[in-house]
Amino acid sequence: MNIGERLKEERVRLGFNQADFAAFAGVAKTSQFNYEKGDRSPDAAYLAAVAEKGVDVLYVVTGERKPLSSTCMTPDASDFFAVYQLVSEADRDVLFRTAQAFAKARG
Repeated sequence: MNIGERLKEERVRLGFNQADFAAFAGVAKTSQFNYEKGDRSPDAAYLAAVAEKGVDVLYVVTGERKPLSSTCMTPDASDFFAVYQLVSEADRDVLFRTAQAFAKARG
């Protein structure tokens, strides 16, 4: 998987379409398309902007996920994450979609 494919994966994971993602990153939709297609590479300002929206920039650039630190999580989040790691992949998908729905309802 290349940078563009991982960038698209992160955009989809966060629930954004290309136009919205491009807008908050400060680029045109065509630039976003070109980044995801692999025809162009995003610059540091773009990566900083998408990081503010939750993109794991380390993953986008290197293919390795940023390690989660229990010190940056509340005790409830840490407990939830511990349970999340114990369930099947299918159940993880359900938990993730449920959390996304709650987050969008709050937003």
